[in-house]
Amino acid sequence: MYLNEYTNLSLQKNKSDIFILMSHLKEFITALTQSLEDNTFVKLSLGNYKGTIDGLKNCYVKRVHIKQEDKLSFTYRYQTKDIVKNYSITEGVSIIQNFIETAEFKHGTLFTLEFDAVFECMSKDKTSFKKNKATQTELPTLEHNIQKNRLIAAEGKSYLQQLKITDAKGQVIPSSQDKYKQINHYVELLSPLIKNLPKHQTLEVIDMGAGKGYLTFALYDYLTNVLNLNAKVTGIEYRKDLVDLCNDIAKKSNFKSLQFQQGTIIDADTTQANVLIALHACDTATDDAIYKGITSNADLIVVAPCCHKQIRRELEQHKTKNDLDFLVKHGIFLERHAEMLTDGLRSLILEYCGYNTKVFQFISDAHTPKNVMIVAEKKPKTDAQKQEILNKLKETKKYFGIGSHYLEKLMGL
Repeated sequence: MYLNEYTNLSLQKNKSDIFILMSHLKEFITALTQSLEDNTFVKLSLGNYKGTIDGLKNCYVKRVHIKQEDKLSFTYRYQTKDIVKNYSITEGVSIIQNFIETAEFKHGTLFTLEFDAVFECMSKDKTSFKKNKATQTELPTLEHNIQKNRLIAAEGKSYLQQLKITDAKGQVIPSSQDKYKQINHYVELLSPLIKNLPKHQTLEVIDMGAGKGYLTFALYDYLTNVLNLNAKVTGIEYRKDLVDLCNDIAKKSNFKSLQFQQGTIIDADTTQANVLIALHACDTATDDAIYKGITSNADLIVVAPCCHKQIRRELEQHKTKNDLDFLVKHGIFLERHAEMLTDGLRSLILEYCGYNTKVFQFISDAHTPKNVMIVAEKKPKTDAQKQEILNKLKETKKYFGIGSHYLEKLMGL
């Protein structure tokens, strides 16, 4: 009899504890969802982790705005690193609820403008929920909503709208976010180089293979409207329909010193060029552009090479035995080796011809694997320096079994 009474009392107590647990959990999640709906949510922290993930200590949650959508950003703090993941509001709330229901995190604190709410699980049958006076007095700025200090602003740019990067209100179209970032990254890379150029009454820029002109328009805009330079920019493009389109947009944008011409890189008149640019010119077309820049005595040459077939063919033909030959028997390594070797030799030839060179990443691999940019700034070399570079060029070609580099031929070296 007494055993049955004790058992019944225990069952009633367990049911009561479970009810309290679910009640506390429901109050906490209700407070969270209500603060998100009322826009009073500031942040949330989860602590005292007892789950199975090695090294995880805490989790911090904040609200962000990414590509015109509200999300919850989770920062998972480990002993030696932080991992950030973004979820939709609904998914994020569900994850938080699951963390607490399964008692992976024993402690949760919700911060809102109206109150602070604390949920705590002391044991499997003992929890607490408290509301305290709010400690936060203002909402944090949503990080991804911050208007970054872009050199090319989106608002008030008719050419961006005509190129379908922004809408009629000057807002970046979601599908064009990456292109807009690329435009600004490009201008940011060129900005310090342009500021180091010698002073010219009119800065003449030739953009080889301008395509649809995204980067050409942005550069002209930056030169004339941000730096207030007297600049003339010419885009060279082989496809007539793109030339006509770009000239029409330039006219509508009142870009009087920006024009596009139909033609090829090798035939373009670059004699007055102070800056020569060629992005993603295929194979030896990049060498044609570099050659035009050198022979025009341009102060700045900027190329982002694409395809490296000429040197690859030489490597495949000669198959020279050296300490690195074990690498090039694999096709993917041969391709990368050809790319590095081609651009390395280009840099050496530019150095020989009186330039200082830098090679760095243009855009991330997520956009294109062809992401190397070579920048050459005019700086004459002494005869001794030129001889040293020439020796290095010859040694490198001999080591890898290369007869000649196309740019080397163009320069008559």
